[in-house]
Amino acid sequence: MDQADSCRRAAAEAVADVEPPRLHDRIDAVLDGASMLPGVLTLESAAAAAPETTGGLDPTLDHGHDGAVEPDARTGGPGDDPTDSGDDPTAAVVTHAAGVQLIYEGLRLTRSLSHDPPWTGLDDAAEDGDLAILAADILVARGFYLLARTDAAGKAVRTVQAFGRDQTRRDAVPRDEPRHDEEFGHDGSTADADAASPVDSASIDANLERDVLELAVLAGAAAIGETPSPRLLGIADQLADTVGTSLPPAGECLTRFETSPDRSLDDPTTDRATSATDP
Repeated sequence: MDQADSCRRAAAEAVADVEPPRLHDRIDAVLDGASMLPGVLTLESAAAAAPETTGGLDPTLDHGHDGAVEPDARTGGPGDDPTDSGDDPTAAVVTHAAGVQLIYEGLRLTRSLSHDPPWTGLDDAAEDGDLAILAADILVARGFYLLARTDAAGKAVRTVQAFGRDQTRRDAVPRDEPRHDEEFGHDGSTADADAASPVDSASIDANLERDVLELAVLAGAAAIGETPSPRLLGIADQLADTVGTSLPPAGECLTRFETSPDRSLDDPTTDRATSATDP
């Protein structure tokens, strides 16, 4: 089993208790067809930060692309504490990866429903839309549950808040053209009216992927008690520039993580501009 399969299984286990069966099947379908890039990036970020700080993760967390990640910890569900993984960094990393993946899938599904609302057509489409929006809410909520009381929780909250602001601005474009981004920026701060620029809907949408990929790097490092280096955060930025709103399979764009055993990718020599969503 490769990393993507491991992330998919961990995410599926985190929502295994969802009922009724039809809703559970809808969530499973979302995860089955999803790119696991956010989850795998979380694993890779932990592995990149680990060599110089913890002596490396457990051997079962093979961060080569042919390795397997066995999710030893229970990943969510009522009554469980997903952040309590003892001294096992491997279990914590997998839990963080599943949390990041679930948050992204829920927001991605919400974005899709917002752009193409199913409630304006036939009753069957509207009913499926009701099921889909409920699935999206559960995915995000369970992702938050997995990242609760971790150092990545704040970034997860900011990611969802920024997503809400972005989609509100995006929806206003057709009604008020030309729309300028002078009211609130992506980070919620008041922008300078003199620096206003026309809103680009595609760019607004892509903010979700950018924030989630940064969340993945933060969550991976947080799982082993570390802060990601500028180089790791820079990789998230580079990936976001490449993928836009369409995430490819993880193995197609994470080859840059492959590095010689005596040189950690977590190299602080590369500078990165501070993100607007940083604390």
